[in-house]
Formats: sequence, C-alpha cells, structure tokens
Amino acid sequence: MFKPLMLVLIPIFLFSKPIYEFESEGMNIRVDKVASNLSIPWGMCFIDENRVLFTQKKGRFGVLNLKSKKVTYVDVALDLYNKGQAGLLDVQTSPSFKKDRTIYFTYVKDVNGYGLTTLAKATFQNNQIINIKDILVTKSKTDTTRHFGSRITFDEQGHIFFSIGDRGERPNSQNLNNHAGTIIRLNLNGTTPKDNPFVNQKNGLKEIYSYGHRNPQGLYYDKVSKKLISSEHGPRGGDEINIVESGLNYGWPIISYGKEYWNPLSVGEGTHKEGMEQPIKEYTPSIAPSSLLVYNSDLLEAWNGNLFLGALKLTHLNRIVLNENYEVIKEERLLENFNERIRNVIQDKKGVIYLSTDSGNIYSLSLSEN
Repeated sequence: MFKPLMLVLIPIFLFSKPIYEFESEGMNIRVDKVASNLSIPWGMCFIDENRVLFTQKKGRFGVLNLKSKKVTYVDVALDLYNKGQAGLLDVQTSPSFKKDRTIYFTYVKDVNGYGLTTLAKATFQNNQIINIKDILVTKSKTDTTRHFGSRITFDEQGHIFFSIGDRGERPNSQNLNNHAGTIIRLNLNGTTPKDNPFVNQKNGLKEIYSYGHRNPQGLYYDKVSKKLISSEHGPRGGDEINIVESGLNYGWPIISYGKEYWNPLSVGEGTHKEGMEQPIKEYTPSIAPSSLLVYNSDLLEAWNGNLFLGALKLTHLNRIVLNENYEVIKEERLLENFNERIRNVIQDKKGVIYLSTDSGNIYSLSLSEN
C-alpha cells in the first residue's frame, strides 16, 4: 500500500554570478550552480517552465522551483529495493502532461527480497504524487544488486521506451524469455504495441523492443532525426552509444569492446559478429556514461544536434558531434575540472542545459553575455 506523502520546503541558494565559464565552438558558455545538497538527483524533467521534478535514488521525489530557489520534497512510499545500484531511478512527464498531469517513473521494486526494474505512472497534482500504479514489473530477477538501467523516453507515435540492464548475469541479454538486458516498448496505457518485434514469437517476451544490452542508463528519442539512441556501460572499456532499432541484437555479451575485470582477456568472441549491431561510438577506457541528450535548440546554436552524455567514472560532460550519416566526427570533454559524477542531462524549452551530479548538485549551462 502507498502511504500519504509529506511535503518539506527547503531553501536552495542560487549564485548570482556564474561559477565557471568556458568556450566551445566559438560560444562563451556560463555555468551556474542551481541547487546543492540534493543527495543523488538520479532523474529530472520539467513540469513547467520554472519547476524541475527530480528523483533521489533513496526513494524521494523533489520539485525545484527555479525562481524561488526552493525545493519541495514529496515522500511517496514505494515497495523500494534500495541496495547497490537499485532505488528510485528515472522520471518523465507524459507527452500530454498539461492535460493529464501524468508522470512516468522507473524504480526497483522489492518482490520477496529481489529487486525488479519496474515502470510506474502517477498523477502529479497540487505538489502531490497520487494514483501510483505499476505498469510493468519486469521479469528481471537475479541475486545481484547491479545493472537495473533505467531511462525513459517517448516517441511521437504514442510509445514509451525504458531500458533495463542485464542484472549482473550476462546470459540474460541474449535470452528473450526475460526482460533483463533489453529496451522495452509499450503504449502509454501500458499495453503492448501490436508491431513489437516479438509479439508473435513463442520464445520471446512481447514487450521487448531490442536486446543484447549490458546496462543502458541513457535513452533518448530524437524527434528531429526520428532515431532512438542509447548509451550503455561496458565492462572494463567498451562503453557504447547505439542507434536502437526494432528487434535488433546489440551483442552483449557475445561481442564487446571491453575486457574482463579480473584479467586482460576480451569479453566474448570478439568485437563483431553477423546478426549483431555495432555501436556508433565506443569508449575505451570507459567513461561510464549515464544520461543521454540530443540537444535541439538555437540558443547554443553551435551545439544544435550534438549528443551529450553524463560521464560518471571520468567525471565530465561528453559532447559528440555527428555527421549526416550519424557517424561520430568529433568529441569534446567538458567540465572535467569539476571532478563530479554527472548523472543526468536535460534541456528546457529555451535551450538551457541542466545537469545533475552524484554530489547532489544541479548546474545550468547557458550562453554567456560576456
């Protein structure tokens, strides 16, 4: 049963001067610290022009008011499995949020002592989160406390996608009878699209859209290119950015650019195999990519169409430039001097980029007036 929520108002100080400025592609970029002391803001989304709804891994929602500089915490009781990499994960507003006030979120549900990545929805109304309902409690049970995913994104045809890691057991990613190591595609009401690739297959779960993933913690549908893009953790090396398409196999753990943790041997059979997809970008050594954003705005015009990834292990904001064939032609590593694990990257309607860190900070990147 879900318990009543509690609201707590906490003032957050906003620095009037930028804490840092840098140049990229001929633009002067200013960085402002928007909020701090927020534990781990794992997921973020805008509920209006001035308010950011965010999750904390330990199981709490928060609303940051960018004008008043205050945070309203919303405690919602979930059957939360909060061990290792598990907890409350991503959150996104419905494509028709202004009308239906619906939010979607992923969390790790405690089911008889095991953690299962779960997609849920709720109503956000009057600073309350009510009508919580699980949409899909995934078949992803293992004895480990790692590789839960999970990010959420929407396409323009009324579908929701969310990612799940292999749950620390490699064979899961090639087994279509469990959800681990896959990207899931559903209709917004939780039903399964009739054109999902494994709907009519006896050995395969109908919710699966793609498989062979290790631990995708970045997922973004780009409405300009009409492409679904994921970023995922490799083992020791072999982090990947993938263009995700229906029914395709992304290879883990049969092919990988990564090495074993305990010796210098390569994981799997090699880096290529027929019937398995290649990433558009791989990182060796690992940067540990988390959130993924395709920047679409004229505010920071030279970055329009670029990919941005939060890097956890190598603590920077990773910028990727693609050509018209979606081939990587340039990489830039920003904010390395911050030495912070960047967890989530989003943008507002004006084109300002916001990012959260595991240190509990939220920063904004905008065009400097200087």
